[in-house]
Amino acid sequence: MNAAAKPRTRCAIYTRKSSDEGLEQEYNSLDAQRDACESYIASQRHEGWVLVHNLYDDGGFSGGNMNRPGLKHLLSDIQGGKIDVVVVYKIDRLTRSLLDFAQLIGLFDKHNVSFVSVTQQFNTTTPMGRLILNILLSFAQFERELTGERIRDKVAASKKKGMWMGGCPPLGYDVADRKLIINPKETKIVQFVFQRFIELRSVTQLERELRLQGITGKTYITQTGRHRYGSPLCKVQIYRILENQIYLGKVHHKGNFYPGQHEAIIDQETWDRVHTSVGESPRTRRHRSVTVETALLKGLVYCGQCNLPMTPVHTLRNGKKYRYYRPSQQLRGGSDECSIGSVAAGELEGIVFAQIRELFAKPDMVVKTWAAAKAYDEKITEKEVRQALRDIDPVWNELFPSEQARIVNLLIERITIKEDGIDVKFRNAGFEGLARDLSASRQPSAAA
Repeated sequence: MNAAAKPRTRCAIYTRKSSDEGLEQEYNSLDAQRDACESYIASQRHEGWVLVHNLYDDGGFSGGNMNRPGLKHLLSDIQGGKIDVVVVYKIDRLTRSLLDFAQLIGLFDKHNVSFVSVTQQFNTTTPMGRLILNILLSFAQFERELTGERIRDKVAASKKKGMWMGGCPPLGYDVADRKLIINPKETKIVQFVFQRFIELRSVTQLERELRLQGITGKTYITQTGRHRYGSPLCKVQIYRILENQIYLGKVHHKGNFYPGQHEAIIDQETWDRVHTSVGESPRTRRHRSVTVETALLKGLVYCGQCNLPMTPVHTLRNGKKYRYYRPSQQLRGGSDECSIGSVAAGELEGIVFAQIRELFAKPDMVVKTWAAAKAYDEKITEKEVRQALRDIDPVWNELFPSEQARIVNLLIERITIKEDGIDVKFRNAGFEGLARDLSASRQPSAAA
């Protein structure tokens, strides 16, 4: 088969020299590299290889980074689909960094570009070349993990010293010279949240009171200069404040707490009084503020046999209340006509709530909710929606029945009890309603 019958393979030569010494000579190191590469390309003419005559030279540039004009030109042409093979004299002419090499090879693969080192017989167009490449990339991965481990060790050592290691500053503090300093105005908000929770013993009532007063979360400017405006404090944010030991002057790292280098906002006595209440079971706290336990799935549960609603009922035994959902046929005296018996309310609600919480973690739920939320707030990001849905899970059991019932009715159209299981039908419009809630919760109040 002659060369004309082979597909045309466009080859680019890249050359580099660390210093500019000798570049003024008529025949310098870059010329020598190019000649060797041109000879190799010529030897592959029978495979259809042809030279791209653009020059990609970097004289006087280190291989320790990729900020080189010749390399940038080469990468631009690769992304433009103008090159099929990159040829160098030695691998270290392209880069001396294994991590940069892995990044470059990733770019080459993305655009179906092969790589050849003339003097080292490294050619990714051959099986042996690809094997060697995989070995090199394995070492690059090892180096990345080793670097990550060093960073994690540094963070751990810094936190043990009580240092602030960055991120969104907590309400009550600002950041100056990489240290947390007291924000007097926000400090009063944090102290108010702790004190009012001690008095109210209800996050729901506290949330309502904070909204009425126009109190919002942290407003700050990021390191990139972007403004982040505080939204009205919701239950999740209130719980985070009440659980954050940074207000005790401590720094958290992997389950351990260390004395921080910042000033405490809350004293130990106040913290203990708050957590005496927070530590109570959710059921105990709900009974303190809600006198009548709500049938959370009322109006949603249907009998799969008679297709009629199942009614919430309860019985008292030895002073203890037992709740059920019972088919309407049985309540009307027609128990023989329906084989679906009473269903324990707690078990049914637990199953349904578990499905809802699983739903919040699904990628398609995030995408649908985000798409709906953008209709109300075009600036809301997918990350914000994902985080908001994720935040619901850890405090679900802490929510009061009315709030749980509201979310359930927002998302669920019908629950059908069958002899062989439970069928939950979700509302398509529920995503829009949830998105509306999420959008509203991130809007800054007028007081902000």
